[in-house]
Amino acid sequence: MTLLTRTEGAHAPARPRRGPALSSVPVLVFMTLVAAYMLLPVYWLLVSATKSQGDLVTTPGLLPADWHLGENLTALLTQQDGVYLRWLGNSLAYAGAGAAVGTLLAAMAGYALAVYRFKGREAVFSVILGGVLVPATALALPLFLLFAEVDATNTFWSVFLPSVVSPFGVYLSRIFATASIPGEVIEAARIDGAGEWTIFRSIALRMMSPALVTVFLFQFVVIWNNFLLPLIMLQDERLYPVTLGLFTWQSQTSRAPELQTLTLVGALVSVVPIVITFLLLQRYWRAGLAAGAVKS
Repeated sequence: MTLLTRTEGAHAPARPRRGPALSSVPVLVFMTLVAAYMLLPVYWLLVSATKSQGDLVTTPGLLPADWHLGENLTALLTQQDGVYLRWLGNSLAYAGAGAAVGTLLAAMAGYALAVYRFKGREAVFSVILGGVLVPATALALPLFLLFAEVDATNTFWSVFLPSVVSPFGVYLSRIFATASIPGEVIEAARIDGAGEWTIFRSIALRMMSPALVTVFLFQFVVIWNNFLLPLIMLQDERLYPVTLGLFTWQSQTSRAPELQTLTLVGALVSVVPIVITFLLLQRYWRAGLAAGAVKS
């Protein structure tokens, strides 16, 4: 009887796989609409950057026209003796160096808050969490007044130094360090004679690397898109990041209409470094997200 039952079970026809449930169809439709809504500005920017100034005014924004992207790029790179390239280099310096230094500082602070026990540790962490909630616009004017006191406005440092502070990076680094660095590993390293800096540099940074890549990406994008702080701090056009430089061109389109096309092409080119950064670091970023999901 048992053999017969097993035989019948072995030769039982396989059940056909069911398609997606009807309840998932509205979800797919909704997500498709959301994706289209988010990608529509990107499509508009791509189409507009390929148009001439005349086509930009006379043709619908979402419909392509004659291809002028090469001419537009040449005009962009030669406008005002190539000032756009200088703006792009400034943004790379602000965002690249600022994100790197900010990530290192966040890793050091997060590691210290996770590993060391000292009086007032939770109070310090609460202050850092409060810093996450404070909008950047509320800090712009106090920062300007502080730098004005030491006559440091309109300098590279007036934009760079505030950019290296990342309360969210400290928060994320502490959470990840608590979850990914076992206390036994640190104690074993101390018994072997390793100093605290050696432990942090050789052990902690490697274990925290996925989270630090995430912190770097967030900080890079935030600094790259920063507009208000350079607007308040800088008067010298040579120090402008690309965001502020394109804004100045856009504000002059009433008397120089050709700057409208250059602004659109410049905005398209300014997206390229962010895309390249994400593509280069995405495997580390995915590893960090997956590790965070498992640990939480």
